[in-house]
Amino acid sequence: MKADNEQVAMVDALIDPWLSVIGRDFEGYRNHCRRVFIFGCVLAGTDGDNQQKMAIAAAYHDLGIWTDSTFDYLGPSKRLVRAFLESIGKTDWADEIEAMIENHHKVGPWTCNPAWLVEPFRRADWIDVTFGARNFGLQRRYIYEICRRYPNAGYHPALARLTFERMKTYPKDPLPMFKW
Repeated sequence: MKADNEQVAMVDALIDPWLSVIGRDFEGYRNHCRRVFIFGCVLAGTDGDNQQKMAIAAAYHDLGIWTDSTFDYLGPSKRLVRAFLESIGKTDWADEIEAMIENHHKVGPWTCNPAWLVEPFRRADWIDVTFGARNFGLQRRYIYEICRRYPNAGYHPALARLTFERMKTYPKDPLPMFKW
């Protein structure tokens, strides 16, 4: 998939209304969502409905961090995406997109329903979070180009900040979103 402005605009249209909620982390999160969307679409070869599912999952997957002020954000993010899907009449997509959100930090492969976009989405997020160290077959040059086009803008330092903040209260569970 070539990352053109029209495709990335799908993600922007979903994330832009959350600017006031996300605040100082907005640019970093929006670019993270864009990168995850692009990598996920390339890995899955998506178009049409699947591209829209990937965009929705990308926009909502970490959103609970800001809406609910928590680093234990999978539940809040899934609640938000379900409400959004209900508002657009796409409740038949809810189980798949919630699974994409629930498992995007799963350390190993997700194999429950290979027809769903969960595994390509999980891989896309890992590519971005690891700066391409885990590339799942995508060329590093391509990953670099997408990261250059949509720069980090402080997103990874924001995640580190949030991790350290959570460690103060939950020292034995600093990363509750990880699945083994």
